[in-house]
Amino acid sequence: DVQLQAFGGGLVQTGGSLRLSCSASGFTFTDYSIGWFRQAPGKEREGVSCVSGIGDTYYADSVEGRFTMSSDNAKNTVYLQMNALKPEDTAVYYCAVDGRGLFLTIDNDLPVYAVDYWGKGTQVTVSS
Repeated sequence: DVQLQAFGGGLVQTGGSLRLSCSASGFTFTDYSIGWFRQAPGKEREGVSCVSGIGDTYYADSVEGRFTMSSDNAKNTVYLQMNALKPEDTAVYYCAVDGRGLFLTIDNDLPVYAVDYWGKGTQVTVSS
């Protein structure tokens, strides 16, 4: 079974940094793209970033230049380094797997419908 475990959320002040980790199991890590999504209170879940098995990445415009996604294939883990955090980054962050090869094929978007497997979320709160 595909399992995803996200870690690293917390409370940080505006301008601060956090690093989220997502540990994956149940599939060949480099065969699929893994993404980060977030959902703020009262808002729809949105795609933030993703990385393919060969290292191609995507970032939403709202996080471009502030967030960096990376992967450690030996540890079956992906990371999301979040810098210069803003209050509007406050959300529950989820890692997710694309089993159909849809991530990175849709121009300037990372849609929820492209996800096949979700992990449990981790809360990120940025105080002003």
